[in-house]
Amino acid sequence: MQPTTKGIRSTVIGIFVSIALAIIKGITGILGNSYALIADAIESIADVFTSGVLLLGLKTALKPPDKDHPYGHGKAESLAALVISLGLLLAAGIISHASIINIITPHKSPAAYTLWILILVIVVKEGLARWVNKVGNEIDSHGVKADAFHHRSDAITSAAAFIGISISLIGGKGFEVADDCAALAASGIILINAYKIARPAIDELMDASPDGKIIEEIKSVAMSVKGVIEIEKTYVRKTGSVYYVDIHVIVNRELTVANGHKIGHDVKDSIMNAEPRVQNVLVHIEPDSPRENLYRG
Repeated sequence: MQPTTKGIRSTVIGIFVSIALAIIKGITGILGNSYALIADAIESIADVFTSGVLLLGLKTALKPPDKDHPYGHGKAESLAALVISLGLLLAAGIISHASIINIITPHKSPAAYTLWILILVIVVKEGLARWVNKVGNEIDSHGVKADAFHHRSDAITSAAAFIGISISLIGGKGFEVADDCAALAASGIILINAYKIARPAIDELMDASPDGKIIEEIKSVAMSVKGVIEIEKTYVRKTGSVYYVDIHVIVNRELTVANGHKIGHDVKDSIMNAEPRVQNVLVHIEPDSPRENLYRG
């Protein structure tokens, strides 16, 4: 199974789970007089929307390179992650606005049975978040990891609602707004998650260099190729779940063009065999200096 296909499967499962939970939380929140639970339902609806955007992004990323997109369509995943962060931002705004209105508007405490629904939601959503995050790490996809963050934010809002409703029920009269305050606090947590999702997505869209580990691995593989004297430059950029490499290698200046060309191909083949996530390698051959030749004798 291709890495992106794994991401599509986890996203589709997440969509169905979010739809089911949104319905359960919305009905329970209305009947049980809990805005925190209604806010939670809104968060689940946002999950459905953003997961749909991610699904579109992942399917787009599967398209092979073409004339207009020679580097493929992998950045569609990063665009999807950015949209997810904007969806979280919107959800946080809606929840915080409605929470403030409910805080200043007198109302009765939520029903006790809403707590059982929240326990179910917390367990399901946290489990889903961990599984989706594992898939995201396996395929190194910011979009899928962003989707996992979104599921976790749903679990967080549910936990906040659980605390708020518990305080409201235990405290009695005068503590009716506790679950609204919990929903307001949860919106702040959602905002933090939105930032955590947006930052790596923007970095990838801006072709920021990935972590140094993969760069060092690529340089090490290139240095092991016979005929390579030194690595002058190594540029790596991530596109979706794959990498593109530009590398400058120094070889003996006395080599023929054919021999230098062969070393370049050997470097490319060695890197792509050692790191399956590398989609393509552009090798630039540089001659060593006369001083380096003398030094090597």
